Amino acid sequence: MIYRIRHLTRYEYEKPVSLCYNMAYLLPRDTHYQSCRSSQVRISPVQTTGQRRTDYFGNTVYYFSLEQPHHHLEVDVTSEIQILDSKYARNMELDLDFGATCGQALVQLQDSRELSLLEAREFVLDSPMVRASQALRDYAKPSFNRNRPLLSAVRELTHRIYTDFTYDPDSTHVATPLSEVLKKRAGVCQDFAHLAVGCLRSLGFPARYVSGYLETLPPPGQEKLVGSDASHAWFAVFSPGEGWLEFDPTNDNMPAENHITTSWGRDYGDVSPLKGVFFDGGDKQKLTVSVDVARI
Repeated sequence: MIYRIRHLTRYEYEKPVSLCYNMAYLLPRDTHYQSCRSSQVRISPVQTTGQRRTDYFGNTVYYFSLEQPHHHLEVDVTSEIQILDSKYARNMELDLDFGATCGQALVQLQDSRELSLLEAREFVLDSPMVRASQALRDYAKPSFNRNRPLLSAVRELTHRIYTDFTYDPDSTHVATPLSEVLKKRAGVCQDFAHLAVGCLRSLGFPARYVSGYLETLPPPGQEKLVGSDASHAWFAVFSPGEGWLEFDPTNDNMPAENHITTSWGRDYGDVSPLKGVFFDGGDKQKLTVSVDVARI
């Protein structure tokens, strides 16, 4: 499957901005199931500087600055992605009762000196937006016991989050703490991914936050609206012997061909689509975002 993705972000300022510095996580990365065939970044007004770099986690980051007064900022990113057939099979109705048990995984993570396990262990640590807690451990624990295969337990946790929590964009904001999400039993994809990551880390399992896109299809007989697709978030867990596997608690599935990965890190703060600093601009700004994911 080949997709063309266009992510358009526009800021309009009350007063001119004199100077801004920004970093964008909007360029899809190459993985073992995904290949970025091309990507193009257009900045309006014309940027003063622009540079691509690879961050600590292997994501492609675009740094840019505008060093002249401007009333608006538009970041237009177009990418062409090929999803390989190997990813299609991951979303079939798999029997996940295989691989390391929860108890075996914990022992290997603690004792093994294998490179992949050593690298995974950093994703057990707290991060700025996801901290282990007894409350998260208590919520996750019914799905996990030492003799159960880890992946089967994670699949059940994914289903429980989907069942127990309501998708409600008005219930949280970008910095809502996990304790509040757990209390309200509501949130958005970012919250549900953070929740799963926090549950797993609270039990001692490595988990990371994955940011990307999800293709949405209109009801039968209706045309797809321009800009109707969206940024999306899910999570991945590390199982010794199997590696990293992804789960989407917002949709109760394992990501397949309609999930396109942009980047991954410890939490949303590592891979926020666009962030930076600007000077002046007044007290108000207007933000509009549109995403199109088209099969080509």
